[in-house]
Order: sequence, then C-alpha cells, then structure tokens
Amino acid sequence: MYDLKNYLDTIEEVIARGPYQATWESLSGYTVPGWYKEAKFGIFIHWGVYSVPAFSNEWYSRNMYIQGSVEYEHHIATYGRHSAFGYKDFIPLFKAENFNADEWAELFDQAGAKYVVPVAEHHDGFQMYRSEISHWNAWEMGPKRDVLGELRESCQRKGMQIGASSHRMEHWFFMGHGKEFDSDIKEPMQRGDFYWPAMPEADHHDLFSKPEPTEEYLQDWLVRTCEIIDRYRPRILYFDWWIQHSSCKPYIKKLAAYYYNRAAEWGIEVAINYKHDAFQFGTAVPDVERGQFASMQPYFWQTDTAIALNSWCYTEDNQFRPAEDILCDLVDIISKNGCLLLNVGPRADGTISEEDRAVLLHIGRWLKINGEAVYGTSIWRKYGEGPTQIVEGQFSDGIKKNFTAHDFRFTTGKGYLYATALKRSENGEYCIVSLGEKEASRQANFHGVIISVEALESGSSLAWSRDEQGLHIKYDSEGVDPVVFKIQID
Repeated sequence: MYDLKNYLDTIEEVIARGPYQATWESLSGYTVPGWYKEAKFGIFIHWGVYSVPAFSNEWYSRNMYIQGSVEYEHHIATYGRHSAFGYKDFIPLFKAENFNADEWAELFDQAGAKYVVPVAEHHDGFQMYRSEISHWNAWEMGPKRDVLGELRESCQRKGMQIGASSHRMEHWFFMGHGKEFDSDIKEPMQRGDFYWPAMPEADHHDLFSKPEPTEEYLQDWLVRTCEIIDRYRPRILYFDWWIQHSSCKPYIKKLAAYYYNRAAEWGIEVAINYKHDAFQFGTAVPDVERGQFASMQPYFWQTDTAIALNSWCYTEDNQFRPAEDILCDLVDIISKNGCLLLNVGPRADGTISEEDRAVLLHIGRWLKINGEAVYGTSIWRKYGEGPTQIVEGQFSDGIKKNFTAHDFRFTTGKGYLYATALKRSENGEYCIVSLGEKEASRQANFHGVIISVEALESGSSLAWSRDEQGLHIKYDSEGVDPVVFKIQID
C-alpha cells in the first residue's frame, strides 16, 4: 500500500508555495490557455476493460450487477454467474494486442485534432496508466502497458496536446449493486481493492445524497488525480459529472490549486473541464455533454460528444453519426465561443473500427481545406443566422438538425470574416441577411465594405452582390457540407 499521508503532505506543500490557493477567490485568477481557445477540435478516447464485453455501453461494469437488467441477463447467458465470472475476470481478456499508439496519433492528426484526451480511469476503477497507488492498472494487468504514457509520447510527436480524463469519483457507488446478491463483489473491502468501496447508489444529481464519500475515499481520489498530473503533465484534466457533490468541494479546490501550481512550476498552460457547476464559474472550463448552446456565450466552453450515438465505448451494435452532422456541430459550436471534443471507442484489441475511421478521416479532409475558418479563429458580433433552431442543453445532440442553405455560422480570423453555410444550396444561390446593405434590412447591422468573396473549397473568387436583402453569393458546386465562404472586408 502506498503512503497516503506523504502524498497528501506533498499536495499541501505545493499549494502553500504556489500562486494558487485552495479557495474559489484564489482560483478565480485562472485564465484559459490561448492554445486551447485556438485548437477548437480534440479527440476523446473511451477504452478500457468495458471494451471486452463490448455490450450495451461503457457502464457495463455497473449494469451487469443490476438484477433483471439487459446487461445482467446477457452476462449470465454469455459468461455465467457473477459469483464465478465477475467484472474483474474481463481484465485478463483485455490484451490490447493490436494497440499501436503511433497509429492512433497518426489517425487523430489526419482527423485534424489539436488535442487528445484519453480516459485515464473510468467509473469501473481500472487505471489505464502506470500507477503506484493501485495495482489494478494496465501496466500491471491486462495489456501490461502504460497506455496513457504511450499516447502522450505519440501525440506530442505529432504536435497535439495531451490531456487525461478521470471518472474515478463515481466509483464510490458504481459497483454497489454487486453486494445485493451472490456475486464476486463481497465484503470485507479496503482501500486498494478493485471494487472498493461499492457503496449504495443514490440520486446522481442530489448534491447531498447519502452515504456521501468518506474522507478516506476523497483523499484517495485526490492523490490518484495528482499522480496523473505529476507523472504525465496533462494539458487538460476532464472530470465527469459527480464531482459536484457537496462532499467533494474541498477536494476539487485542492486539486485545482495543485494542478495550476504545478503548471506554473513547469511553465505550461492547462485547463480543467467540469459539468453541472462543480467548479465556481471562472475557475475552469465548463463542458456540455452531448449537447450545445443555442446562442453565443461570453466565455469559452466545450462540448464533448461521441461518434457513436448509443455508447462512448466500442460495442458490436454501435450506431454512428454521419461526419457531415458532426462538422455542422463543430462549426456551430466554435461560432458560439466553444470547442468540440469528439469521442472514439476502440475495440478491446486496440483497433479502431472502420466506421470510426471513416468519420475521422472525412472530418480531417474537410478541415484540411476549410481549417482556416476554424483553427485560431474568434467569434464575430453574432454567431450566425437562419431558420433552424438548436435545441439547447445536455443530451441534445441526438436530435436531427435539418439545416438549410439559409443557416450560416460566422467566425473571424486574419482580417477575414468566414461565413459557413451548413447546407449546400441546390440552385447555387446564397444570401447572407446579416451582411445586407442597410441597417433597416431585416437582421442587418453591418456597415463594412466588402471587397471579395471566395469559396475555401475551390479557392475561386465568386460573383456577389449586395442589397437590402443581404449579401448574395453565386456558387454552383457539388461537394460535402458545410460550405465556407471567405469574405474580405475593408
């Protein structure tokens, strides 16, 4: 067993000598890294022991112990009774025999990603990295490789920033249902055990639910996370939802102070992603899971979503989103001061499905042509225009958006305005109402002088005219959506 007290003492020392203290007042001095605001597009990776059963979704480790659930019945029919074959017994089957970090990094680079965030530890409690804190990790078991470390090296060689995602806090209750019947999850348990503590599950969004995490569990969570910081120096730390629980507040403040102080020591810029007001506004970067905002925000934010609609990890029944839909989401999000973290779920053997690859490469081809309207851009005075309404909030990205050639999104950069039509016009005619000639013309409130209009995908100068109805562009073409117009303004 590692020395918990020594690590806790180190954490206190780093906080005491650094510019950030474990208070919201001190942490409010945080600023979002410039590289993060410019990157716009990153890759999320859900890969772990849950990829072995490849059934339902990444919550298999919890759901297989809920009597009567689809996963419970599937587990018995496929692997036998839980007392004889539990979740831990998938670990030797998680061999990752075809995992090649360089190949993954090459694919993500071709997709146009600028940062990569692997899940370092999911709710199941299995660490995908080398750890001194728990023996239940990919370095000592299963693949017997430092997955996070290998990805860090490979991605950095490609010029991509590396992050890490921790879902450890939810492990407090994640395996608890296994105590309700004859399974391999049994008492007594102690810190360091794979299933520990397997507590009863309460309302996930009750900030004061009982039983609440104990001091021992929260200290263990803190040092686990700080170990990731110290060993891998991630540029982003992503946290899932349950850290907003009231019992976690003192510990997430300590974690943030430690992380920001370490970053200051190392001369790097870092960010924390959070959900549901877990952090006080202005101390980290808010994240919207599988959703987005309906309007522009005055602060930088992130959407995380997945190529698969039904799961974050690989399953044999994954349903994949079209690349064109994801590109429209990307353009919409960045026009509203956000960025997109797109998840891929590799197979247990370390290969990435052809469906995932096809989507990523499609996105990459589009970004190679149209990237100047994405990377390093800023918001305009308004995010866009058009008839199609965005459903705001978490879990809204599965709703089909029927964009039209009248739906535009705006970004600015290098002296140009980029207007992206989210759907290609069938007759080759476009009208941007916001760039109309007079203030009285519907939505227009633009008084600049337009010099030229170019289609990024062809590089050709386009015929255009301007009147009270808007900026009219003629561009009769075939290709993939969306279509970007580069507008020079004097």
